[in-house]
Amino acid sequence: MDSGDSHLLYRSVWFMFAVMMVLGMASVSEARVHYHKWKISYQNWSPDCMQVTIISINGQYPGPTIKAREGDTVVVEIDNQMPTENVVIHWHGIRQIETPWSDGTASMSQCAIQPSTTYIYRYAADRPGTYFYHGHYGLQRSAGFYGSLIVDSAETEPFVYDGELSIILNDWWHTSTYQQAAGLLSNPFVWVGEPQSLLIEGRGKYNCSAGSSTTCNVTSNQCLPHILPVKPGKTYRLRIASVASLSSLNFLIQGHKMTVVEADGHYVEPVEVENLDVYSGESYSVLIRADQDSSKNYWAAVNVRGRKPITPTGLAVLNYLPNPSTNLPTKPPPPSPVWNDYAYSKTLAKKFLALAGHEEPPPMKPTRQLILLNTQNKINGFIKWAINNISLVPPPTPYLAAMKYKIHGAYDTTPPPDAYHPRDYNITIPPINPNAVEGSGVYVFELNSVVDVILQNANTLTKNSSEIHPWHLHGHDFWILGFGEGVFDPLKDPKKYNLVNPPLRNTVPLFPYGWTALRFKADNPGVWAFHCHLEAHFFMGMGVMFAEGIHKVGRLPRSAMGCGLVLNKMMHH
Repeated sequence: MDSGDSHLLYRSVWFMFAVMMVLGMASVSEARVHYHKWKISYQNWSPDCMQVTIISINGQYPGPTIKAREGDTVVVEIDNQMPTENVVIHWHGIRQIETPWSDGTASMSQCAIQPSTTYIYRYAADRPGTYFYHGHYGLQRSAGFYGSLIVDSAETEPFVYDGELSIILNDWWHTSTYQQAAGLLSNPFVWVGEPQSLLIEGRGKYNCSAGSSTTCNVTSNQCLPHILPVKPGKTYRLRIASVASLSSLNFLIQGHKMTVVEADGHYVEPVEVENLDVYSGESYSVLIRADQDSSKNYWAAVNVRGRKPITPTGLAVLNYLPNPSTNLPTKPPPPSPVWNDYAYSKTLAKKFLALAGHEEPPPMKPTRQLILLNTQNKINGFIKWAINNISLVPPPTPYLAAMKYKIHGAYDTTPPPDAYHPRDYNITIPPINPNAVEGSGVYVFELNSVVDVILQNANTLTKNSSEIHPWHLHGHDFWILGFGEGVFDPLKDPKKYNLVNPPLRNTVPLFPYGWTALRFKADNPGVWAFHCHLEAHFFMGMGVMFAEGIHKVGRLPRSAMGCGLVLNKMMHH
């Protein structure tokens, strides 16, 4: 090579390097920081026409929608103006990579935010998808403390649409969360009961003749049906999430089919459905085409699944423009499947598969396996939920700080059991010995290990009763490898796993008297909750703690750790 050629090569290399630098700088410059300042306070509100006290954000219900783009940073400054309540906010579906202290779990990832104090959450919107946020302290989600969190893709998505809509589904009570908590913690036990209403984007309709005339106002603007505006002939992406406290829900739109294209932030093979089960903690994107008679409007409806429904249908309006949104549909909404048609729900759940070419396949084998038995139990006469006979009671010192700083006595260092003994337990009847124990232990995994979790359902304390439990994992997504009936067989059942195209999710249902198998990589340093997403169930101990790579966790913000045994420790760091 002569000097001219070498000089040309040198210039070419530098040109390519310069281009790469510019592209890199462009991508960095495109990433934005979204700053939000939120005041958390009580408000009198009428979500279903009955006035109650809710927890609001900046006087809004539901809370403000956070919208970001993949790669952006979200910063939320919380000002807790509630005089008698601590708060935390969990950013459901955001993995909190390198920011485990921003996961928003009291006594787990941080100290709760006390009244008249502020706290700043900062995290990366690391992956596109449909997410949401909610209170994760006590029963605050039941008090209306939630909102949407939408992360747009930085790349072209594998489906096309003309417009976008977003809704959150919820169930609603008129009793305060204080009353509900007092009942759950009492002996004799007082259950919260079935919800009074179902809400779509914070709006429903309670029969005011059944309530107090002074606090129920059917003409309140706050309980007018939520409107979904569409233009004839257009295709819309409808983002749907459930923050329900108790109910499994089924969503449908009168006269319109839906095509499911995204679940919990991951693309799935398109599935056309007439109605969609949405369990608490789940989120979906569906495509709907406005191809019906455009002179009419249509109901969007939500019904209870998995529990005998005594709650009326929740309704919103699919409004064909330019029709007035006040033109309500004249025909009743079509029914959802029968509440206890579990075969329907299982068949639907198995239809969701990862979209080819867009998702990483699961590792072929696990490093470790947990079999977690879900039971209803008693502790000193009080009704609780337990996993492998341990009912979770988080300690005053957040696990994250306790483990990072090796604080002695902060939590139970005896690891919980990896499995129960199926030969010694009959899942089809109430437990012969219902007694359980309270615990605060942690499952500790090797960093980057592959973990299988088998959730095993059982009978409750009541005969012929086994409930749907939607399980949510913080800090990770998992592959759903399979669902099964009866008792999990560790020799036979893994042979039936889907290892080709299982969906990646962060929430999954556990069906009555059955099992659900998950696989995930323990690749996110931190301490993470894995729990039933039903408010009362987690409140009553239905959860476990996972930890990995604590030595890789960065310096903890002092503002997140000013409580429990960690307070003195932080003062010396």
